[in-house]
Amino acid sequence: MTSITVFGSGHIGAAVAGIGVAAGADVQVIDRDKAKAAAIPGVTPAAWSEEITGDIVILALPYPAEASVVAEYGKQLAGKVVVDPSNPVDFSTMDLALPQGVHSAAEELASKLPNSKVVKAFNTDFAATLASGTNDGAPTTVMAASDSEEAKKALQAVVEGADLRFVDAGPLKRASYMEGFGALQMVLAMNGGTQWTSGFKVVK
Repeated sequence: MTSITVFGSGHIGAAVAGIGVAAGADVQVIDRDKAKAAAIPGVTPAAWSEEITGDIVILALPYPAEASVVAEYGKQLAGKVVVDPSNPVDFSTMDLALPQGVHSAAEELASKLPNSKVVKAFNTDFAATLASGTNDGAPTTVMAASDSEEAKKALQAVVEGADLRFVDAGPLKRASYMEGFGALQMVLAMNGGTQWTSGFKVVK
């Protein structure tokens, strides 16, 4: 059985945990508020500092919070598939906000976790479409970028196991495109051009 650990029990954390449960995975959710994690159906809740049990680890946290996970859990993340759904946005301007010379949050994370297989995924979808699994009558599309084909295939099995659609976006360097797209969707939703229940769909 696939095992997944999700850090965070906010909207995205609850949605991706639900995808894991729907796919038949053993899902652990780690949160500083264990009671909040326990409110997600079908998961095993865990408090911060408890041991990771998943082979796939999803950091469903704001971009600035990823550093604390690396500091606390870096050694445990070695050898694991680590999924980054963050969009590194300065909410005062809605511009992408990364340290100078860094092309994407996912590539920065990979540089800090050289023994992990980092995947950029779930950042181009709003939580509502991830939770429902559908978008305008079509399966919600999850894009993923990684330098590890093995890691992408592992995530693909989970996504498709929950009846969502998976699209391979290529190597991890494409994460910068995905983060720009994620930020754009947020801007459109905030400006009223779209809604927080909106999204994109792939028409074949």
